[in-house]
Amino acid sequence: MIQIKTKEEIALMKKAGEIVYLTHKHLIPYIKEGITTKELDKLAEEFILKSNAIPSFKNYNGYPSSICTSINEEVVHGIPSNRTLKNGDIISIDIGACYKGYHGDSAWSYKVGNISSEKEYLLKHTELALYEGLKQVKEGNYLNDIGTAIEKYAHSHNLGVVRELVGHGVGKKLHEEPDVPNYNIRKKGPLLKEGMTIAIEPMLNLGTHKVYIKDDDWTIVTGDNKPSAHFEHTVVVTKDGYEILTKKG
Repeated sequence: MIQIKTKEEIALMKKAGEIVYLTHKHLIPYIKEGITTKELDKLAEEFILKSNAIPSFKNYNGYPSSICTSINEEVVHGIPSNRTLKNGDIISIDIGACYKGYHGDSAWSYKVGNISSEKEYLLKHTELALYEGLKQVKEGNYLNDIGTAIEKYAHSHNLGVVRELVGHGVGKKLHEEPDVPNYNIRKKGPLLKEGMTIAIEPMLNLGTHKVYIKDDDWTIVTGDNKPSAHFEHTVVVTKDGYEILTKKG
């Protein structure tokens, strides 16, 4: 069942979202050659805890870390480790924070040093695909309008759209109804209503849309080992559009 949030609940989600946003900003100066993803995880966890929130991902279905760090061909759910970032890498950092029982969730992809023109292209157009999807968010539109817009934009720029992973509702639970696909599901899906809170998160690849899961049972990787990018915001549906919750309030 899709939950419609009250003004009080949305206020708490705004705070959770702001903590997520500020955690991303806190990490940016450290995203450089030589740092390990485990060090980034520690920095994020400490910042979230100092913000009177808790990391949403830690121990979620057994996930061992506070953030997801997915490098190059890794699409999502990369587990922080002793792997060091290298010049030319791109890294998706997915962060969730729970504040007074409500979650915020946002992923962003970053470049490490100087990256190839292909990776620059991928980052640019995956972020723009997110905003193409957001343009469809308003009361009276349908859920499938979001995924259709994302897929159309991605395909017009020759990018593969991951189909096995989708966006989702957010609230008291990190993942609530509805699923929010990044592609046309050939049916309208639920009607968007004021007060719905959803995470929209296109995952686009430079090559094939196909993916597989690594032996750690978490990390999702592109089928052809070409780079992938991931951008995500949590938003609330309003009468005439949307409000991004994972930004500075």
